[in-house]
Amino acid sequence: MTVRAVAGLMVVAVVTGASARTAPTRGQESPRATLVTDTTEIHVGDLLTARLSVRHAADAAVRWPDSLDLGPFEVSSFRPNPPVVEGDEAQTTAVLTITAFELGELEIPSIELTLVDGAGGESTVATNPVVVGVTSVGLDEGGDIRDVKGPRSIARNWLLLWPWAAALAILAILVAWVVRRRRARVAPSSRPVEPPKPAHEVAYEALSRLESSSLLERGEIKRYHIAVSQIIRTYIEGRFRVRALELITPEIVAGLVAAGIQPELRAEVQGFLEACDLVKFARHRPGAEECRSLLALARRLVDVTRPAPLSVAS
Repeated sequence: MTVRAVAGLMVVAVVTGASARTAPTRGQESPRATLVTDTTEIHVGDLLTARLSVRHAADAAVRWPDSLDLGPFEVSSFRPNPPVVEGDEAQTTAVLTITAFELGELEIPSIELTLVDGAGGESTVATNPVVVGVTSVGLDEGGDIRDVKGPRSIARNWLLLWPWAAALAILAILVAWVVRRRRARVAPSSRPVEPPKPAHEVAYEALSRLESSSLLERGEIKRYHIAVSQIIRTYIEGRFRVRALELITPEIVAGLVAAGIQPELRAEVQGFLEACDLVKFARHRPGAEECRSLLALARRLVDVTRPAPLSVAS
């Protein structure tokens, strides 16, 4: 009977344990190994799946080889499985994927395996060879060349593509945003640029907002003094180019000396800043009237140091 006559049938190669160094105990069968292929005929280059099964005592274990030489077949993958215990016996299996690139009736050679029992004894089992027919691609049963078929379609899992699509969409949005910002930076503005407000006008507006606030009514004396001190420091920085926001009171006074401010006015500025520092750092809590007088002093400092208004020639 030829291999073609039995194509599609399961081929089972069975051999009982050979070269055993330890005999099976009473009530147990001799170990045996079987090799079952999923088909008896393949095309050259096709993958063939074979199931290697070893029946052995429950206290024994299969020692799988580091590599398998099944020439003329090539092993594509080898996946051993954990043993399944059934009473005094166990079954250990492995799945092999093999292929061949030669034509003809090719033989899968016998596979020899080592069993190690619980006492350290060893025995061997082996499968019988299995014959598989390997045929060429492109010939039908009559020997004629088959028609050329179109390429096979590849199944697509669209769910795997959505993260890439989302990433591309986000990248496109970022690129558009960068381009729009660059164009806005380069394009001249159609609105007229307003000149910055003078430092004294900014100070007057800030003092008015502070006066209309409810900080004193809520008893937030420290926040009130921090705010009025910040307004005057900002004014000094804008009016005299002294970095008053970053300096302590003595350093601010020294900066006013360099700016040519009269000693009497420097003394008023120093007294104002030191009054604010007492509340900010020394936990001094003045009354409401004293707080309002400090705000009036802040306005006076701006009044006497602001630039003189330009006179209009008649």
